[in-house]
Amino acid sequence: MRPGATPPDGTPALVESSASAPLADAGERPAPPPGKEKARSERSPKDMVLSLLILLVPIALLIAFYRGFLGGDSPVTVDPAPVLEQARAAGAFPVATPTGLGDDWRTVNARFRTETDGATLRIGYLTPEGRGAQLVESNVPAEKLLPAELSDGQPQGPADLPDGLSWQRYTARGNEQALVLLEPNRTVIVVGDAGETELRRLATSLR
Repeated sequence: MRPGATPPDGTPALVESSASAPLADAGERPAPPPGKEKARSERSPKDMVLSLLILLVPIALLIAFYRGFLGGDSPVTVDPAPVLEQARAAGAFPVATPTGLGDDWRTVNARFRTETDGATLRIGYLTPEGRGAQLVESNVPAEKLLPAELSDGQPQGPADLPDGLSWQRYTARGNEQALVLLEPNRTVIVVGDAGETELRRLATSLR
């Protein structure tokens, strides 16, 4: 019978759809091509490790170059000579200069400052043992200078240094210790977390 024709008995003919599968929803996105899904699933852990290595190798080479050739792990040092000259030119107090310490004593900072209550010279060192030590010379009154530099530091008796001067041992903040020279026109402090031997070496180098 021809599609759409009415049967002889007058019963309406059934109209069949030409497609057997249901129509896709208008808002439904088509499934990705099988090839792409397969390629994504075939990326193994080994491939990911290789990708990470490709990224990490250049970074490791840059770090090695920075440390080996540019001295990335070395502390930044300064020349204290201009600051010492500035302190001498100010004439606030006799300036003692460290001499003969050697290249393994590295100067990491140097500063001279004049304030209303006096002037202060500071020179910081990295010692041969890799610890910190600071030289402070000042004409700020000792009763104000010592608490500021040593916190609640207390005298511990004479240091008996071979230079013949009246150095005193003091406690300082944290794990630091100090050597203090009290004179009428200046106070000299050697302080840091360096060992006593290195602090004594710095104190006796002053000329």
